[in-house]
Amino acid sequence: MATRHAPVGPAGGNAGTGDAAVQRTWRTGARLSSAASAIEQFLDQAGFDRAPWMVVGFALGIAAWFVLAAPWQWGMAIGAGLLVALAGASLGSSGFAQNHLRMAAVSAGLLFAAGVAVIWLRSETVGAEPIERPMVVPLQGYVLDRDDQPALDRIRLTLAIRDAEAGKAQKVRVNVPLEHANDAIAEGAIIRLRARLMPPAPPMLPGAYNFARAAWFQGLSATGGMIGDIEVVRPAEHRQGWLAKVQRALSLHVRNKLSGSPGTIAAAFASGDRGGISEADDDAMRDAGLTHLLSISGLHVSAVIAAAYLLSLKLLALWPALALRVRLPVVAAVGGALAGIGYTLLTGSEVPTVRSCIAALLVLGALALGREALSLRMVAVAAFCVLLLWPESLIGPSFQMSFAAVLAIVALHNSGPVRTFLEPHDEGWAGWLVRRGTMLLVTGLVIEIALMPIVLFHFHRAGVYGALANVVAIPLVTFVSMPLVALALLLDTVGIGAPIWWLVGKSLELLLAIAHFTAAQPGAVKLMPQMSGLTFALFIGSGLWLALWRGRRRLLSLVPAAIATIMLLMTPVPDVLISGDGRHVGITMDGERLVSLRESRSNYASENLLELAGVEGDPIMIEDWPGAHCSPEFCILGIERGGRRWTVLMARNKIRVEERALAAACERSDIVIADRWLPSSCRPRWLKADRDLLERTGGLAIVLEKHEIHTVASAQGEHGWWRGED
Repeated sequence: MATRHAPVGPAGGNAGTGDAAVQRTWRTGARLSSAASAIEQFLDQAGFDRAPWMVVGFALGIAAWFVLAAPWQWGMAIGAGLLVALAGASLGSSGFAQNHLRMAAVSAGLLFAAGVAVIWLRSETVGAEPIERPMVVPLQGYVLDRDDQPALDRIRLTLAIRDAEAGKAQKVRVNVPLEHANDAIAEGAIIRLRARLMPPAPPMLPGAYNFARAAWFQGLSATGGMIGDIEVVRPAEHRQGWLAKVQRALSLHVRNKLSGSPGTIAAAFASGDRGGISEADDDAMRDAGLTHLLSISGLHVSAVIAAAYLLSLKLLALWPALALRVRLPVVAAVGGALAGIGYTLLTGSEVPTVRSCIAALLVLGALALGREALSLRMVAVAAFCVLLLWPESLIGPSFQMSFAAVLAIVALHNSGPVRTFLEPHDEGWAGWLVRRGTMLLVTGLVIEIALMPIVLFHFHRAGVYGALANVVAIPLVTFVSMPLVALALLLDTVGIGAPIWWLVGKSLELLLAIAHFTAAQPGAVKLMPQMSGLTFALFIGSGLWLALWRGRRRLLSLVPAAIATIMLLMTPVPDVLISGDGRHVGITMDGERLVSLRESRSNYASENLLELAGVEGDPIMIEDWPGAHCSPEFCILGIERGGRRWTVLMARNKIRVEERALAAACERSDIVIADRWLPSSCRPRWLKADRDLLERTGGLAIVLEKHEIHTVASAQGEHGWWRGED
């Protein structure tokens, strides 16, 4: 017979001790509730603004897709995000009162899953399968884009072609010597030529630039160069590619009015054409931390829109009948928006320019509505728009540097001490100028600190004196050079722009002088070997925490930043670097010099080796290094690392060697490197990096003391752009 007595539960002081399992469950629930309440209290006191963190969740989903290796992992990531959202939604039905925590879990989970899904869909829809192997083929294609690069004596054509064997459309990029270029070869033309095509190149070394990934999202199946002559089957029609023709005509007009290096930079400001900038000037601007001035992005778009906004506002205010009946800020915002959109189209509508234009239009909207112009929510909306349209831009340096700089500026100027410092004071013009100059220097320094991890991660080098150079260069470009270029173009319509072009030239000569002087200073460039993904993630996480929270809780960001800094300083320099084809080998000696197996016909290979080894100066050929022993076929070099001597045997060419002699040499070596297949009888003591291994792993970075081998393949997974063999 069933009992009618109510069961006794382990609650309060009458709790029994027999049912320990039930007690543990109840106590765990209490601890979970306490933790949830603590998080809720933290979010409430922090002035929690969901908009920026929702975009962070979306970006984390995109980043997870790149980090995870296989489709089943991407599906699991989407499922995990949905489970987090479901768990957050269930908190409301279970009686939890933590509204902030519930909304954070739901929004973060959904947006994380959406981020994974968006980038996965983007990859499937725009990704182009690369060609199988290098080939020389005749092409007949439709010109999609033409990029003039006079500094490199070539034009670069993007063609739509049809693969005759597979019968499918492909997009390829071909370099054409400048002497073969003419006006008939433009967007919309059909041309015929013979070209040597290659599949887009994967990273040469672990941490190097991944052109194969960039080409995948650009839809490029191959790149190459023209062989022989080019034939125009059908010239471009006048109505086709008219905007590109205007850009090229504007660039040519500027370079005709202003010769030399100043003319090429002025052309970049006016039309976005960077093809004429010399390598020496480009390197100087990069090492001085001024290369952002050459890329049409936030600074240039903001300057154009601000000038158009202020000019419209002042001119319209001179019309009393209009000023009394219409809200002039709204009309001026429309004028600024039109100027910004026009400038974006005129300079090529590149992703950084479009991104900057979106952000600037949001600022105009805030001004028109009487809202705060610079806010974290505005930055979040702009970032979300860009990531929704171009999710792959998240992992590129352009997106990261642009939004890191804007985020640093907004966070700095919204902080309490800075607001107090910039408040109006009863002072003369000298005091006002000192405060503004100080703020400009501090802003430049903060931006430089914010960008340093990003620059080192992507480029392995950074300009140390960039903050000081930007204090002069940014006002010079914003308030002198660009307005003068606009004025000179305006006066050219009536043929009287020559004096203004002279002033433009002098201002840009000053800019280049600043760049070359800064880059030439001792210690102006800091080189760093490849930063690990974990170190970079800690830097990014600490920066986001510092920028998005308020009050003293921001200081918690110093913990991951300090850990990341220690990890960065402890990053080992690779002892041996091997390119994916086995032809280029770099060995660091004494931590200061790089010994190279081959002298490259281009600077690309040597620059990659130097940057990823963190070594300055030109590489030394192995036959010139004391202690190296070279024959026409092989070189042997001994390296002292970790208390032992490592012997490295490197093939110099593909001349056949007697197998027994090769086997004996391999047996006496710890590492054997070759750009060809070596027989199975070649058995070194530790590693055989021949063609067979390198086709599966890609380039290698080896740390001998720790017996670590880092490969290109380990960071690629099963994404479509990686063609490594199993």
